[in-house]
Amino acid sequence: MLSTWLACLGTLQGGVHPLSTLDLRAITQGWGQPQVNKSVDGRPIKIGTKSFATGLGSHASMVWRLKLDGKAVRFTSWVGVDAEVGTRGSVVFQVFCNGKLALETRTLEGGEEPLFIDVPLKGVKELLLVVKDGGDDINYDHADWAEATIETTGATPVSVMPPVEKAEILTPKPKPSPRLNNPTIYGARPGNPFLFRIPCQGLRPISFKVEGLPEGITLDANEGILRGTTPTKRGTYSLNFIATNAKGKARKSMKLVVGDTLALTPPMGWNSWNAHYDKVTDAYMRKAADAMVSSGLADAGFAYVNVDDCWMTKKGDARLRDENGRILTNSRFPDMKAMADYIHRHGLKAGLYTSPGPWTCAGYTGAWQHEAIDAQTFAEWGFDFLKYDWCSYEGVATLEGRPRFEKPYIQMGDLLKKQKRDILLNMCQYGMDKVWEWGGSVGGHTWRTTGDIPPNNFWPVAAHNMTLTEFAKPGQWNDPDYLVLGWYAVGDGGTGVRATHGPSEQYSYVTLWSLMAAPFFYSGDMTRLDDFTKGLLTNPEVIEVNQDELGKQARVVRQLSDAWILAKPLANGDVAIGVVNPGEFDSKITFTKAELGLKGDWTSRDVWRMKDRGPLADKTTLTLRRKSSVFWRLRKSN
Repeated sequence: MLSTWLACLGTLQGGVHPLSTLDLRAITQGWGQPQVNKSVDGRPIKIGTKSFATGLGSHASMVWRLKLDGKAVRFTSWVGVDAEVGTRGSVVFQVFCNGKLALETRTLEGGEEPLFIDVPLKGVKELLLVVKDGGDDINYDHADWAEATIETTGATPVSVMPPVEKAEILTPKPKPSPRLNNPTIYGARPGNPFLFRIPCQGLRPISFKVEGLPEGITLDANEGILRGTTPTKRGTYSLNFIATNAKGKARKSMKLVVGDTLALTPPMGWNSWNAHYDKVTDAYMRKAADAMVSSGLADAGFAYVNVDDCWMTKKGDARLRDENGRILTNSRFPDMKAMADYIHRHGLKAGLYTSPGPWTCAGYTGAWQHEAIDAQTFAEWGFDFLKYDWCSYEGVATLEGRPRFEKPYIQMGDLLKKQKRDILLNMCQYGMDKVWEWGGSVGGHTWRTTGDIPPNNFWPVAAHNMTLTEFAKPGQWNDPDYLVLGWYAVGDGGTGVRATHGPSEQYSYVTLWSLMAAPFFYSGDMTRLDDFTKGLLTNPEVIEVNQDELGKQARVVRQLSDAWILAKPLANGDVAIGVVNPGEFDSKITFTKAELGLKGDWTSRDVWRMKDRGPLADKTTLTLRRKSSVFWRLRKSN
């Protein structure tokens, strides 16, 4: 029916066609839905001081393909950031004709007057309209195409859906013989409870042994779970893991570093937010823990099972805290300690969420003026990870400048260090005041570098995060937010939503997170992991790059609109590289060994396919499809 209607549209003859009269369903954008003759928030279109009766309200990052017949004359529009966001927001408008950039505006910011654009379309058969963020993130990037029209002497422009790809699974299935996937280094504080599940793929049952296990920690040899108490003596303990099954034996070492630094490699796990939002329950959390084991994610190294917002009481409830000031949970979470204990029985770690403000982002009870008792309560319940989300703290903050942003995190960071438990602190404050410059000094182990990641558009977030190489190191990680793949947004009895970015994009997504040494947190429905999504998440060589002991985030070798090249040095002298085409068209990318900083002879290995490729040429040329990438591990010959 739709294809017939679109075909009929194509037979109509020329004139002036407002964008707002065309089919908008092919538009993809980073937030919200495109609006006809209104802003993306549904208000009358206004840019600066000028109001417009017609146009298209969109949001960065926006992409829209239109098919023309070569008889179009011109495209005109007023463009800019809608006045509804004030002086916030920054965007760049682009127009591509037949795959080539025909126009690119400077960065337009909120509060500016509209800019008029006029693009000749003679002979053009494919028109691509793009809105990019202004180099920061997409927050408040409400972009208007006001009075936008295509003048043509031929057929009406036809909206074209994005290309569809076949989902090819590149990750080989795990072999039946054991493969140990533990990091080679792990940090813990002296005298605290210790829990570690040894990640190991292979045919079960697997029998585990550990050489060099310090006193106070015991091994469940059947499950490969270490439990007990970390030694009180500071120092490095050399552990040798041995895994044996009917198909073979594997050995791998791990340095247990007992001291003050946790998260010596980026934390890995699952978070409930994009999966369940405010519909999250104790039952969902337990199912996620079960699925982490049954799906093989735990065998690949995923360790944390974290509940996000909406587990507490909320505005309007009769009681928010008990008579001693302890926070109360809502009816969906009857016993937080029991839930954490259930997660721990799998050898996994448990995480939760709160805000330094009076309320969380969703309007539930925050930690404001109860920070000490909340930190104590979280430790007593047995949680190992705290996401601390700025939210309503903006309304109660009193200081100015950087101290305004540091204060709540210094306070909670100090409180967590006093607990007799290793608790990671995730600073969720959206990159304000360049948090990467000071997050580690106030007790943070990870810090968000941008706003929330759009479920189907990670590119602006990656583009910003990958420039922060110098600020990542063991125990302190730049956090570009979650891996939103597979199915998400599952509510009460709902089927959820399937991630719509194509297979190539999803491989690029995970490739970038691995190279950027980003926290590796999946945030989709754990009970609906298909083989393609499991292949994205459980490739041991992809994870090995992310978890490398050296703790370096990849440096940016090249960052252009159609070519990103990143190189990550690894502890054993290897170099992992990603060559990425973030553009909307196929791109030919050439790079050299000299550009990568390599001398001598090197060999390459395809990380996703886990397959050797042979010698690396002095100059390599690749043709990459739109949004696709390659991920190689390079090794010095001999």
